[in-house]
Order: sequence, then structure tokens, then C-alpha cells
Amino acid sequence: MRFKTILSVTGLEQSDADLTLAQSLCEAEKAHLSVLLAAITQPPPLGEAAVGSDYWLEEQREQVRQLRERMERVEARLAKADVSADVDTAHHEHAMIAQAVGRRARYADLVLVGPELASDRYIAEVVLEGALFDSRRPVLLLPEGAQATLRPRRIVVAWSSTPEASRAVYEAAEILGGADEVRVVLVDPQTTTAGAGPEPGADVAAYLARHGAKVTVDRLPSSGKPVADVIRDHAYDVSAEMIVMGAYGHSRLRERFFGGVTRSMIEKPPLPLFIAR
Repeated sequence: MRFKTILSVTGLEQSDADLTLAQSLCEAEKAHLSVLLAAITQPPPLGEAAVGSDYWLEEQREQVRQLRERMERVEARLAKADVSADVDTAHHEHAMIAQAVGRRARYADLVLVGPELASDRYIAEVVLEGALFDSRRPVLLLPEGAQATLRPRRIVVAWSSTPEASRAVYEAAEILGGADEVRVVLVDPQTTTAGAGPEPGADVAAYLARHGAKVTVDRLPSSGKPVADVIRDHAYDVSAEMIVMGAYGHSRLRERFFGGVTRSMIEKPPLPLFIAR
């Protein structure tokens, strides 16, 4: 498996549940575990509010102390585990957390977002932005109750003949090649001379077959339903264990925006999502 370093991000207020999943995944894959403990700080008070800045400074010192203590506990835990690991911290304002994640993710092959972090949208969104936009590393997003595995038996690929979808398939090629069944799903595909081509899904199916994947192409009508719902329903129908999809969105100045399908899938992940951009 080519995922030799996996980055797990967890918030200061969270338990070790996500860390347990990351540790088990790294042990199974014989991968290095890189942990980033993140704490979001409030910006310093300005104007008249600055008079009470002593309280703000004390709050920052307390967060730093808690981060240090949590780091020591995590290091002690991992020292007893059957996995190589490193632990770092990030103590920044909300927008800067994305940059901190991006810097760490550049030295990882995959970013794991566990269910506890994923349920906290305030921090989860900037973690995803940092991984997908700032470092261009793939993300494995786990919903509640999901297993952390890179060896699912049945996988749905949300395909749309775009660079984002192509990148996701490229990053997940080894996972897809090892699965028992891969369903390439196209919703309302258009037959064209370019783009999807005269037989939508055929090109990506051939590409994946050369990687050893056992591929079926499913062309589905939306029938007026949101594309994300069609993909979710089909994943359930075929008993998929993972969805591979591209992350759609754009950047304007320093703001990032996820596209509608991406945001819907991230906010309501039906099963583990392997996302790349």
C-alpha cells in the first residue's frame, strides 16, 4: 500500500476516539502516524475591548498549557503502540488552522478525518480545506460507526469526467485495484465527442481495469433528485463500503468554497468517503 504516512487531526476538546481509529489504520497498513492537535483561538480584542486583554492573554496561556498536556498524553500512548508516530500542535485563529493542516499534510500521503472531528463542522471544514486546497492531499472522511480501512471490498466511484474526479481515481487506484467490486457511477451522463466521450464511463473503467479493478459502469438518471442523493442511495443499494469522489470547489482570495455535491456528501457522509482534488 502506497499510503506510508497518514495524518490524523484532532481538536483540543475531543476525545481519543479518532486517534484510536487512526492508530488501528496505521497498524494495519504498517504506516507512520502523524498527529496534529489543533486548538482554535479567538482573535485579540481591539479598541475599547482591549482594556480587558489580560483575560484574553490568560485564555491563550491556558489553551497552550492544555495542548502541551494533551500532546504529552498522546506521545505516551503512542510510545506503547505498535506504530511509528510523531505529534505536533497548532494554536491559531480559525482561518489559520487550514494553513497549519496544509503544511503538515504536505508530508503525508493521506489525511484521516475521524467521525468526532467530522461532526464538528466549525473545525472540520478548515481541516478539509487545508488538506484538499493547501496540500492537495486526499482525505478519508469517516462517518460515525465506520471502520478505518483502506481495503474495502465494494466501492462506488462518483464519476463525472472532470479533473477533480480523475484526481480522486488516480489517488485511490491501488485501493480500487484491490477491491472485489468497483461501481463507476455517472448521474445523467451526456454523450459527447469530448468530455465523457461517446460511451460515458468507458475510459475510466478501462483505466481502472489496467490497475486490476473489477469494474461495472452504472449510468443513472437523477429523476429530479439531487446528485448527492442519487449517489448515496446507489451506494446503499450495492452495499458499498467506500465512496471515491472528487472535491469540487474554487478559491476566491483566501476564501474556499466547496461545490454543492461535495458539501452535501461531506455534511452527510453515508459511508467512508475518499476525497481528492
